[in-house]
Amino acid sequence: MNGFLAVERAVRSAAPHALLDAARAALITHYEAASVDLLMADYGLTVLQPVTALPHTAQPPLSLHASPEGRAFGSQEPYGQYAALDGAVDLHLPVTVRGDRLGILTVRLPKRRCTPQAVDELTDLAAFLGHEIVVAERDTDLYLQARRANRLTLAAEMQWQLLPGRSCSRDEYAIGAQLEPAYAIYGDNFDWATTADTLTLSVTNGMGEGIQASLLTNLAVNALRNARRAGIDIADQAALADQALYAQHHGEQHVSTLLLSFDLATGRAQVVDAGSPQLWRQRDKAVERVPFEAQFPLGMFEDTPYVPQDFGVLPGDRLIIVSDGVYATAGRDAEAYGERSLARAIQAASLLPAAAVPRAVLRELAEHRGDTATDDELVVCLDWFGPSTPTTR
Repeated sequence: MNGFLAVERAVRSAAPHALLDAARAALITHYEAASVDLLMADYGLTVLQPVTALPHTAQPPLSLHASPEGRAFGSQEPYGQYAALDGAVDLHLPVTVRGDRLGILTVRLPKRRCTPQAVDELTDLAAFLGHEIVVAERDTDLYLQARRANRLTLAAEMQWQLLPGRSCSRDEYAIGAQLEPAYAIYGDNFDWATTADTLTLSVTNGMGEGIQASLLTNLAVNALRNARRAGIDIADQAALADQALYAQHHGEQHVSTLLLSFDLATGRAQVVDAGSPQLWRQRDKAVERVPFEAQFPLGMFEDTPYVPQDFGVLPGDRLIIVSDGVYATAGRDAEAYGERSLARAIQAASLLPAAAVPRAVLRELAEHRGDTATDDELVVCLDWFGPSTPTTR
């Protein structure tokens, strides 16, 4: 059995909490690794934290923006650095699952073992480890705990568990999303799901604060998912979620929602704009807000009918969806962030991949605001590449 298969088998057969231990032992045996460490990106995407059993701690967290490990995380490419006088090399390898960036696997190898083939194999093994982590999170808290630089509020705990991930990609598109304040979010949320032919994307904003806002958003998101999984179109998804919210709260609570469904073969989309989230488009060098016909937020009135609007994207388009906590936030001068400032922030992030754009826009917002956030802030970025194979019309 070659080294790659031996490590893969060892990880696959390990207990959920012991994936790193199994990977470490197998890499030492089959690749002569001197050390193996796993770092997870925290919820705020600011640091990389070691996976270790609580309450014990290992080395302190590393900056996601000013460390070799952070460089590998940002570029999503293996990055090597000499680690000792004997010529050992630390290989920092992205742990990523279908575009969702989880962290970094660092493997220290003797220089003679750091061949192109070994780097390729270890890169694939890091991706495989990511898949196993996603499965293991059903049965252990170890990897979720490693993502926390601080304790989450209960409302934030509920929101993060509701999310599909922070990024994803396939041939036709790449998505990145981020919520702030990461450890104390309330009612903002995003969701997506794909089939062979479609991508459905939603951004929701439940009114209120704390657990009440989180509970409201949980009901809305699960109602939308329940309708979507029944195979109905987005207008009826909105209508059924609206009915569920109204039945529970009788119009006293509502959820603002932007719901989009894309045909992956054509780039044509249907949109239901039921509230405050805004959609912006960057096409070539032009950045502009795309307005839709406003409809009532979900749950505001009984039996509200929803009508989808047509919308289209072209290969190379970038779509940015922001919550009202982004575009309506006040700055040092008490003026709202404003469309001009938001357009500049989107333009400044033009060269970044979709997964890195939301954090960059929120960082720009924080500099504008100059203090802590007073509302949830959500940014979703969708890069549209177009159909993966030519289609005939």
